[in-house]
Amino acid sequence: MTLHAATLLPLIGFAFASGWTLMRPSATPTAVALACAALLGWRALEHLTRGAAKRTAWLQTEQDQLRAALERSEEACASTAADLRGAERRCELALRGSHEGQWEWELGSDVVQLSLRWKRMLGFGETEIGNDKAAWRACIHAEDRAAYEQVLARHLTGEDSRFEHEARLLHKDGSVRQVLSRGIAIRDEHGAPYRMIGSDLDVTKLRRVETVLDAVAEATGAAPGPDFFPTLVQHFARAIGVDCAFIAECINHPATRVRTLGYWSAATGHRAPFEFDLAGTPCDQVINEARACFHREGVAQMFPREVGYEGYLGLPIIGSDGRVIGHLAFFNKRPLDDDVRVDSIFRIVLARAAAEMERAAALAHLSDAPRPAPSP
Repeated sequence: MTLHAATLLPLIGFAFASGWTLMRPSATPTAVALACAALLGWRALEHLTRGAAKRTAWLQTEQDQLRAALERSEEACASTAADLRGAERRCELALRGSHEGQWEWELGSDVVQLSLRWKRMLGFGETEIGNDKAAWRACIHAEDRAAYEQVLARHLTGEDSRFEHEARLLHKDGSVRQVLSRGIAIRDEHGAPYRMIGSDLDVTKLRRVETVLDAVAEATGAAPGPDFFPTLVQHFARAIGVDCAFIAECINHPATRVRTLGYWSAATGHRAPFEFDLAGTPCDQVINEARACFHREGVAQMFPREVGYEGYLGLPIIGSDGRVIGHLAFFNKRPLDDDVRVDSIFRIVLARAAAEMERAAALAHLSDAPRPAPSP
């Protein structure tokens, strides 16, 4: 390492003065030696100070870089946390929209953890169902439990690689939900299952649509005739699970009175055609305002004539000239589920009913028209 001149000269002077003092002791060489030593000390201090300043500057730079890296890391963590919260929210919304709930079963203890989404799917609160196998199985319709257990057992023994089965589950309000249950067993190193995890998907609306489509296809495929409307309302009422259904045509315009063309109820079956006044019924709004009317519950409180019924759905039947010529109505003794409104299928039925009503009216008009006199 090359010594700086400002350091080398005092060092040479100190060595010279020290030798001079040893050979010819006097005040002058001693003073020169002390001066050179002081200069060397000052240079050493200056060097140390400059090194410390450089070290401090380097440490400050390192600190700034670490602070910047930490800030970037915190920003990345915050972004990741935000993405995670967003993903959790999207997952929650997806599960809510798909009516799916999760469950987990510990086989050894029979402890079952049911997610809040699962419980709400059946109308229960968080603490209204016990965390054990018995409470879980009690939610399955009695007629479906044996088949459910058989399919589950085949998966646990390894006969089926996955568990997948559709069954009816009991809602808190007494209704039935069609649920597709899927799960998989977690096994130990010997292949023995010790835990199962799965999810249940509410497919009630999907199965209802399929049932209604089959019913509508069967009913509307029948040849026109006096049994067309009674058959249609019976199939439709059973498909969507309501207690009463009928189709009625307007007798006058503006409509104040209608006559049934087909009527069916679970209590009495088919009923011969009859007339009734629209005033004081929910059907009045359907026909005279030409729009669908849906009351999930409380219809008897709003319309005392409908005593004994809770839910109502009425749909106008529009003729080819744009006028309301009748309506399709459903009554239920319990509150109606919102899923009962299968609008795309209703449009098919209403169009078919309008065509049949106009066909019947045209035939009646032709039969009543005076026939021309025979030629002489």
